[in-house]
Amino acid sequence: MLVVVSDTHSREETKLQGRTAEAVREADLVIHAGDFYREPVLDAFESAARSLRAVYGNNADAAIRDRLPEVRTVEYAGVRFAVTHRHRNGDTGLVMLGRERDADAVICGHSHRPRFDDSGALPILNPGSHAQPRGNRPAHAELGPIAEEAGLNGRLVTPDGEIFEEFRIAP
Repeated sequence: MLVVVSDTHSREETKLQGRTAEAVREADLVIHAGDFYREPVLDAFESAARSLRAVYGNNADAAIRDRLPEVRTVEYAGVRFAVTHRHRNGDTGLVMLGRERDADAVICGHSHRPRFDDSGALPILNPGSHAQPRGNRPAHAELGPIAEEAGLNGRLVTPDGEIFEEFRIAP
């Protein structure tokens, strides 16, 4: 399983609770779409996850910026993701970034609003924030391979375990 989180905004800990904590521990791969905030939080995520791929966000300290890229490409179960925290040109910029990286979908953070949008040229996934939802539903994303098919089934999930949106990403 692939788990996607973002916008932790913490000084020392992951702030993982409930289903989000379980999902991060169980995942084959965790993607963090930026804004750990301080370096001890990145260290804590590296300890909690089997495998972590992350980018820095606009609120990252210098130590995180030294360790992580602003943008990266991650492949999981045959699906290629362009991962960034945010793009100044909104969804259009995110799609352009995904195309530049030959991605099947784009993962971003920043807004703290969980959403999956496949209405444009490339699907865009924002897991929201598990720790600081800012008036939105706290959330993370879980994605798993589709049996005998290419692609991933995904869902947006609250720390309480409530699944509130399901989606599919094909390569």
